[in-house]
Amino acid sequence: MNIVVVGLSHKTANVEVREKLAFSPTQMEKPLNALLALDGITEGVIVSTCNRVEIYVTTRDIAGGIARVKRFLADYHNFPLDTLENHIYAHHGEDAIRHVFRVASSLDSMVVGEPQILGQIKTSYGYAAEYKSSGIILNRFLHKAFSVAKRVRTETKIASSAVSVAFAAVELARKIFNDLSDKTVMLIGAGEMCELAAKHFLNNGVRGLMVTNRTFERAEKLADEFSGTAVRFENLFDQLHKADIILSSTGAPHTIIGAGDLGEVMSRRRQKPMFFIDIAIPRDIDPAVNDVDNVYLFTVDDLQEVVASNLQQRKEEACKAEDIVSEEIGQFFKWLSSLEVTPTIVALRNKFDEIRRAELEKTLAGWKDMPPDGQKRLEALTNAIMNKLLHPPTTLIKQAGQGGRTDLYVDAVRALYGLEIGRGQDEELELEE
Repeated sequence: MNIVVVGLSHKTANVEVREKLAFSPTQMEKPLNALLALDGITEGVIVSTCNRVEIYVTTRDIAGGIARVKRFLADYHNFPLDTLENHIYAHHGEDAIRHVFRVASSLDSMVVGEPQILGQIKTSYGYAAEYKSSGIILNRFLHKAFSVAKRVRTETKIASSAVSVAFAAVELARKIFNDLSDKTVMLIGAGEMCELAAKHFLNNGVRGLMVTNRTFERAEKLADEFSGTAVRFENLFDQLHKADIILSSTGAPHTIIGAGDLGEVMSRRRQKPMFFIDIAIPRDIDPAVNDVDNVYLFTVDDLQEVVASNLQQRKEEACKAEDIVSEEIGQFFKWLSSLEVTPTIVALRNKFDEIRRAELEKTLAGWKDMPPDGQKRLEALTNAIMNKLLHPPTTLIKQAGQGGRTDLYVDAVRALYGLEIGRGQDEELELEE
C-alpha cells in the first residue's frame, strides 16, 4: 500500500486559485465520502488552510490514484483540470512522507516555524477520524507527523525568535526591561498592527494596556477586547507618563510626538525609562526623541533588522529540523514497507498448508493399513518439506520489508500463488501495532 499526497500551496498557486479549491473546514463529510468512493482509494484525509490544499490517500495504484485525486479535486470545485495541472504537485512513497513531516513541522510554511499549521492538520485529521475516512496507515502516519513536529519544536529553536514586526517589538522591549510583568503599554492607533502587538504584549505578561486613537470608539473597542483602558487622543500627553512602552502606528501625515513633548512626561515619571516603538510610515515620533535621557526609540527599520536576523536564525535551525525529519522518515517508511509482510506470509503459509493437508488426506485415504505412527511421520515429513520450500521466499520478503522494498516482492508472491489478503488479517495487524 502506498501513501500519496496531491496538493497545492502558496508556493505553487496564488490566493485566487487557492480559495477556489478550498474545502470548508466545517463541511468535510461530503468531500471525504466522495474521496473514498474513488476507485482504488482506501483511506483519505483533506487538509485545507489559507495557504494550502492537500489530500492524503492510500492506494495500491500510484499513477491511477494520483490521476483520480487530481480529477476529484478539479470536479469537486468545478475547476478546469488543465489549469489545475499548472499549480498542483504530487508525491508518493518516501517523498510523500517527507513532505507531510515537513509541512507539520512548519518547514514548508510561508513563515518557517509558525505554529498554526500543526493545529490545522490535527483538525483535518479529526474530521477524517470522525467520518472514518482514515485507517491503519493514515492514522499511524499522521500521529507520526505530529510527533515529528513536536521533536522539531523541542530539539530546535525554529520557533523561538520573532519573525513579525509586532513580535519583534515585544522582543526588543524584553531586552530593555527584562521583565514585562510590571510594565504598562500604550498603543497609539487601533489598527491591525496595534491589535497584533497587543496580543503579543499581553501574552508576555505586561501589567496594563492603554489604547488611544483619533476615533475614540475604535480605541474603546480595542481596549475592551483586551481588558485595557481607552484614552481620548486629546488627553494623550496627560496619560503618557503612565506608559513604560509606547507603540505607535497611525496614519498621521506628520509626527505626533516630539522631543519637546517629553520634558514634563519624564519629570512626572521621575526619569524612569520609556521605550518608544514607531512602526508608522510616515513616522509618528520625531527621531530627536532618542536624544532625551532614558528614552529609547526604535523604528520599523530597526524591527525589520531584528526580523531579518531572526529569519536567518530560523533557517539555521531549519537545517537541524530537516535532519530530524530524515531520521523519522526512515523509521516510518520501514514500518509502512513491512505493513503487508505479515499478512502475505500468513496467506502464503495457509495456501501451502491447505495444499499439503489436501494431498496428505488423499494419500492416507488410499493407504488404509498405515499405522498411526506412520501417519505422524508422514505428517512431519510433509510439514518439513513445506517449511523448507517456504523458508527462502519468507526470508526474502522479511528482508525486503526491513529495507523498504516490499511492494515488488509482496505483489509478485501474491500474483504467483493467487493469494488474497482478507480484511481480518489487516485488522489483526492493526491490533498488533
